[in-house]
Amino acid sequence: MKIHHLTVAECLHSLDSREEGLASPEAARRLHEFGPNQVSHARQESLVRRFLHQFTHFFALVLWAAAALAFVSAWQEPGQGMETLGVAILCVIFVNGVFSFVQEYRAERALASLRRLLPAEVKVLRDSQVGLLPASSLVPGDVLLLDEGDQVPADARVLETHGARVNNATITGESVPELREAGPSGEEELVHSPNVVLAGTFLTTGRLRALVFATGMQTEFGRIAHLTQATPAELSPLQREIVRLGHIVAVLAMALGGVFFLIGRALGLPPWENLLFAIGIIVANVPEGLLPTVTLALAMASQRMARRNVVVRDLVSVETLGSATVICTDKTGTLTENRMEARALFVASGRHDASPQALVSLGASYPRLFEGARLCHMLQEVRRDGAPVLAGDPMEVALVHMGARARPGPLEARREDELPFDPERKRLSTVHRMPEGRLLHTKGALESVLALCREVETEQGVRPLTPELAGRFRDEGEVLAREGLRVLAFAYRRLPDGVSPSHWEEGLVLSGLVGLEDPFRPEVPAAIQRCREAGIRVILVTGDHPRTAEAVARQVGLVRTERPVVLTSAELRRLSDTQLQLALDAPEVLFARVAPVDKRRVVMALKRKREVVAVTGDGVNDAPALKEAHIGIAMGLAGTDVAREAADVVLADDNFASIVAAVEEGRAVYSNIRKFLTYILTSNVPEIVPYLAFVLLRIPLPLSILQILAVDLGTDMLPALALGAEPPHARVMHQPPSDFRRRLLDAPLLLRAYLFLGVMEAAAGMAAFFFVLGRGGWSYGEPLAWNAPLHLRAMAACLGAIVVMQVMNVLLCRTERAPTFSVRLRDNPLLFVGVAVELLLLGFIVYTPWGNRVFATAPLPGSLWLFVLPFAVGMLALEEARKAWTRRVRWRRGGRGGLPRRAVKSPVRAHA
Repeated sequence: MKIHHLTVAECLHSLDSREEGLASPEAARRLHEFGPNQVSHARQESLVRRFLHQFTHFFALVLWAAAALAFVSAWQEPGQGMETLGVAILCVIFVNGVFSFVQEYRAERALASLRRLLPAEVKVLRDSQVGLLPASSLVPGDVLLLDEGDQVPADARVLETHGARVNNATITGESVPELREAGPSGEEELVHSPNVVLAGTFLTTGRLRALVFATGMQTEFGRIAHLTQATPAELSPLQREIVRLGHIVAVLAMALGGVFFLIGRALGLPPWENLLFAIGIIVANVPEGLLPTVTLALAMASQRMARRNVVVRDLVSVETLGSATVICTDKTGTLTENRMEARALFVASGRHDASPQALVSLGASYPRLFEGARLCHMLQEVRRDGAPVLAGDPMEVALVHMGARARPGPLEARREDELPFDPERKRLSTVHRMPEGRLLHTKGALESVLALCREVETEQGVRPLTPELAGRFRDEGEVLAREGLRVLAFAYRRLPDGVSPSHWEEGLVLSGLVGLEDPFRPEVPAAIQRCREAGIRVILVTGDHPRTAEAVARQVGLVRTERPVVLTSAELRRLSDTQLQLALDAPEVLFARVAPVDKRRVVMALKRKREVVAVTGDGVNDAPALKEAHIGIAMGLAGTDVAREAADVVLADDNFASIVAAVEEGRAVYSNIRKFLTYILTSNVPEIVPYLAFVLLRIPLPLSILQILAVDLGTDMLPALALGAEPPHARVMHQPPSDFRRRLLDAPLLLRAYLFLGVMEAAAGMAAFFFVLGRGGWSYGEPLAWNAPLHLRAMAACLGAIVVMQVMNVLLCRTERAPTFSVRLRDNPLLFVGVAVELLLLGFIVYTPWGNRVFATAPLPGSLWLFVLPFAVGMLALEEARKAWTRRVRWRRGGRGGLPRRAVKSPVRAHA
């Protein structure tokens, strides 16, 4: 039998212990056998190895090869500037590596946070004496002594209790403190058994004695830690696409470099020229600025999200959240405010809400109800920050506050005695000396209190409690319970002196019912509606009772049908993985009374259905699911350190509505990455074509490798970053999520960048190159030294034309299909800054002696810019024609259709 099914005597016998505790020698032996009561470390890769990995991915390997070729060429043919090129490429590798490390680095401090939740010292019975021992020295069989406010250091079976209540929210998600008892339990699940206290929880009221039966990693707490550390980190959709892009570009660059190296040899090029040609092809194909630009764009998006109370711990999570198709949310502290509050009252005259005006009115008609709410409790007054506050069960605190609002002012009542709450009696009674004599107040479960009542309090005074009236109270109690409220009945009686305590709770006067709730956040219903409009499914996964879960889901708009599917932990265990996936096809499904492993299993099932899953959570119990999900969202105020460290995103205001703002930013990020990817890849074509012309047409080299790097890591960087900072467009939250199966780098993007925009830029660059050569008197076939003034001017012209065309390109890339100037320029001030810096850098390279010397350029005449300008205007006209044609085709195909009923099955990108 499980330990919570045994009697106290059987528990002690099963662990070979006694009520006076273990003997010290036996405790020492068990400590050696079972080990210290600590959460163990998981072996992790060192930061040095993580850093070094950033220099071995495909992008880096290609650039290492290019640098090696440059240094070999410099050794064979010194004085050609190849050593400068080699150093420049190494700098690119280093910059990319540092940016990638910053992007991927994430300190795993979750286990340290778990340790901080466990107390350092505890009171233990050993050798029949109470001692203060380190929590790490606890062993199975130890007897603990716990008081109000103490944290539980290990899983233990209750031996004796005095009104003890435990807050299990960090383990089970249940927000209301639960009473502990010593007798055997009929609960199947250990975590829900009332005779067990779990490591990581704490006592809210009372005191108890308990027998330790599990320590360290064998506790429920330790199992959660194991799940958290055993869940491998998974690449986000964006990370997978960046890796794929790296592979494609690297293979393409190496293949082209090798092919054209062989072509160069066949054409009889000198060895150093052939190497220069191969390196140029490789460097031109590798978008060196891509990784830094992606990182900076994500960092800027995370800063914008921080201003909207969303703190991003992992940069790539910004885009992942925008792709989310499902949000699994818990209830307590996420949809609700994590506090108890009276919501409804039922008295003889009928049902009333608990608004301040109603309470004041009812306080005059039903004084004993609110008197009982203020007096019948087990709270203690303590001082926090110098002010008196009530410590104990939040439900009792809420009742006292309700009573004080209805009947303000001091009460002349001295507490004399009490009948403590008992799980069998399900009620609490307190005796008070008042000016009119002794009065007993009782509160508890409706079925327990109602059976003791003979009369009822009404506006006209006390009246007999008829069966019909008792039936009304009973029916209303069921209605309140179906609404997810915790229902308590209140009663009282005058208590003459000399009455035996066994007869105190007889002939009571029923004063009323109070329904309490953890109120939902007022902004949540609107946020859930926005999720629904955006094609995002929201699923409630909570440790609360199924009836409470369904009631809250209805209140916030998660459930709108008559009979949603509600699955508990016990029902989940009976389902196979296939059955669970099919159950998730239900239009409305809720999960209640779930354990941490269940929540993680739900996430895994959704991932198998190819959903992009976001999970919210605040407790230790949520950490495994937060790590398993594509994106974990923790609460910043009420959340535990464990949840925050396991999550990718933290809500600074614990507001579910902030998730919607984060999704909006995330959706903009994906679209923006496609924009600057188009922009960056477009410039590859005018960088490759000069090298092809150099070999195939046997002309002077139109563009040096350093000039390519000047474009990729200089002039293009800020405009690309400006595209990454584009604000979300107006209808982004009225479209379905991104389909993660659609590639970031797809055929339409490649065709637009390489075969349309890139071709026009290459034409402008080569035309400017030949324009300058022709005006300088060069004729085809005439040799031209690489450092001749005419050659330097012609290369500067090619570079200048590419940059001018990229200025136009940055405007064109702001939209994929919509007219270019349908997006206001003033909506993105960084765009003006980027273009200005781009032109200033070009001016520095072309018109300063230092820029001429380093980048092998020469000053250009004004006529060159007039020559290039029509190419930019033509590029604008042709791209606008392409966009108009694309819109017309989409219109004919029904591309302006509304939101699909299930966004995952009908993916449509949210592009401008």
